[in-house]
Amino acid sequence: MFVLVEMVDTVRIPPWNFQRQLNEAIAEELNKKLANKVVFNVGLCICLYDITKLDDSYIFPGDGASHTIVHFRYVVFHPFLDEILLGKIKYCSQEGVHVTMGFFDDILIPPESLQQPAKFLSDEAEQVWLWEYETDEGAHDLYMDQGEDIRFRVTDEMFVDTSPTGPSAAETPAIPGQPVAPPAEEVEKKEAPYTLIGTICDPGLGLLSWWNS
Repeated sequence: MFVLVEMVDTVRIPPWNFQRQLNEAIAEELNKKLANKVVFNVGLCICLYDITKLDDSYIFPGDGASHTIVHFRYVVFHPFLDEILLGKIKYCSQEGVHVTMGFFDDILIPPESLQQPAKFLSDEAEQVWLWEYETDEGAHDLYMDQGEDIRFRVTDEMFVDTSPTGPSAAETPAIPGQPVAPPAEEVEKKEAPYTLIGTICDPGLGLLSWWNS
């Protein structure tokens, strides 16, 4: 679930931090920059593990800060495929069951990966998936309620490059005497930079505890 990743970065130390130990100042700057951030194709950065090498520091003209190339290892949340994890149901939607691990929320179990037969119930009060569990006594509806513990297997992962893009191309100037079409409305959709796709293990912890009770 957690891995050590070797990284290299140039760290800028402002002059008011020159009185501090260099390693201490660099560690603080690295955690400011990376902690709780997703690095593309790497994972969710948690905290600095250690610094393995420091190159010479330089001060560039016009900038009083020092710049140091740092080799370091960082603790990263990046589960491997088929790893089994524990989480809680955050909410349900038509896309599937959304799971949280407390520090990471972008986990989705799509409908086809739920225990079958599954059915989605939607009303004004709540939206919930249920598992129609078959027994000798008949079918029982086991609801996947918010906050229930769940065990899931990682089947896929998706990274999305959410770095800023350049401005859109300039619109064609209007021709005098011709009507101007109204601008198209652009709906911004915020995408998660890192998403895990999973499947429910048989049985999910919450559903099992509900049935045993």
